[in-house]
Amino acid sequence: NGTRGEVTRDEEKGYNKNLFCIPKHYEEDLERIFILHGLIVDRTERLARDIMQDMGSHHVVALCVLKGGYKSFADLLDHIKALNQNGDTSLPVTMDFVRLKSYCSGFPFQTMRALDLNHICALNENDKKKCRM
Repeated sequence: NGTRGEVTRDEEKGYNKNLFCIPKHYEEDLERIFILHGLIVDRTERLARDIMQDMGSHHVVALCVLKGGYKSFADLLDHIKALNQNGDTSLPVTMDFVRLKSYCSGFPFQTMRALDLNHICALNENDKKKCRM
């Protein structure tokens, strides 16, 4: 049907948390599990395939949002690396990291703020003036 996402409906019951190995420090905070690890792995691999297909042989700069996005980012790049090694085409990829801030002293900002962008601006000399904060 052309969609590239997974839908979880409000009436979804999820899975009983007792069916899974849950770290002790999360046990009291969780009631049910809605997205299985295998589904996340499968969707990450599919995303890597979509990126490979959509980008062709263009150079890709992958930006990781620190700190919470690192594991997903690394998993995605691992899938792209495997496809690069085992496929007919190779996608040149470089990576960089960005820190985002949405709160200050407990209050949300109206817009997300990016921190430490000076090194990222060098990726495209034409946009250097736009990136300066």
